[in-house]
Amino acid sequence: MDDVNGFNGTWEYWSAGLMGLVHSITPHHSPTPPLHHSIVLLAASRFPPPEFSETGHQLPGFQAPPVRALFFERLDIAVLVLALALAAWLAFRQRSRRGLVWLGVFSMLYFGFWRKGCICSIGSIQNIALALGDSAYAIPVTAIAFGLLPLVVALFFGRVFCAAVCPHGAIQDVMLLKPVTVPTWLEHALRMLAYIYLGLAVVFAATGSGFIICEYDPFVPIFRLSGSTAMLVTGGVFLVASLFIGRPYCRFLCPYGVLLGLASRVSKWRIKVTPTTCTQCRLCEQACPFNALNPATIPPPARNLATAKRRLAGLLVLLPILAATGFWLGGLSGTALARKNRTVSLAERIQLEATGAVSGTTDAATVFRSTGTPPEELFAAAQEVEYRFGQAGRLVGLWIGLVIGLKLLALALQRPRPDYEADTTRCVACARCYRSCPEELKRLGLPVPDSASPTVQVSQDFS
Repeated sequence: MDDVNGFNGTWEYWSAGLMGLVHSITPHHSPTPPLHHSIVLLAASRFPPPEFSETGHQLPGFQAPPVRALFFERLDIAVLVLALALAAWLAFRQRSRRGLVWLGVFSMLYFGFWRKGCICSIGSIQNIALALGDSAYAIPVTAIAFGLLPLVVALFFGRVFCAAVCPHGAIQDVMLLKPVTVPTWLEHALRMLAYIYLGLAVVFAATGSGFIICEYDPFVPIFRLSGSTAMLVTGGVFLVASLFIGRPYCRFLCPYGVLLGLASRVSKWRIKVTPTTCTQCRLCEQACPFNALNPATIPPPARNLATAKRRLAGLLVLLPILAATGFWLGGLSGTALARKNRTVSLAERIQLEATGAVSGTTDAATVFRSTGTPPEELFAAAQEVEYRFGQAGRLVGLWIGLVIGLKLLALALQRPRPDYEADTTRCVACARCYRSCPEELKRLGLPVPDSASPTVQVSQDFS
């Protein structure tokens, strides 16, 4: 994930960020310069800092963000391409759980602990959203590669990126010891959080308000062995939960997993548990800790046809209602979320101080007044940001309403399935289910258990 903040020291933070903000409301500068280090550096050096004659305080030196070597950027992309190709080969050609485990460990060490979780595909969503929302933002080639390459691979091989290339998934996978089954109804409900998180991340990034995926990433502080106490504790909670729940972050919160799941729905090649004919032994269902196996539906379960038709008709009527409700609520939430933007929050503070609604001032307001910029320009820029938040919020609300409605329709409609199948959206191609299948054991020339009990524990076989 791109670290868009490279400031140290109180005055440097406010002067650089706010001077950039001031220039953003003039017609000659980018609308989101706080995210552009070149503009920040220019703004920080253009105006003299205050003198602390009474306290004798010495300003710390300005520290620019380190420039990343081009060699390492190219190396990261090359490693990503090779890891994706190897993951697809291991999952589909070799059907090797052991190979995917070792590849996952490598990805965790390289992309996680060595590269400090930066850059990663999850955070690159924000870079792409910012580039689409701000034409002046020069998106790094690395962010484009990490954001798009796993999605392109998912169109052909499904979520092999999740299988062994994503360090976030790998660190959770190695922690899994005694998995428990999450109830299906709770699984579907919790998965909606990832869609909401994706929408919020896109809105905040596209409006230049921040990279919330980076800010609230629970694993990057672990990879960096440093960070805020709150995020270190959050990461620890996720790791403890991973002992019993298979990849909780990936399944219920990862915004990039949403995009990979959508791409995987049309993938050319898909995970097939059995190499021949399904024997309906249900061992694969027990071997998957992610609830990613769909059971066979032939013969179909008995149900009243008239009741099913009424349910379907009701859901079709409900779909546009959910979409319209989401559109309306999204507009309201967008206006509220706009206050998180620095331009809007500063404009509100200046307005409150001007009307006498609050006493005293803030560092941000002091810096703004020192520039001599008319408050009207700030208020106009804030109104533009609020408008963009409102529009984006409506689109996100519409998106979430449609997702909920279509999810309900999908649950109501059951297509015939003669065999147990890996769900294309939820399956992370971890290969755990392969060795649970008696037909796979026969193919490999391995002994097949005499009884195929459906109560077999989740497979931890790394072969």
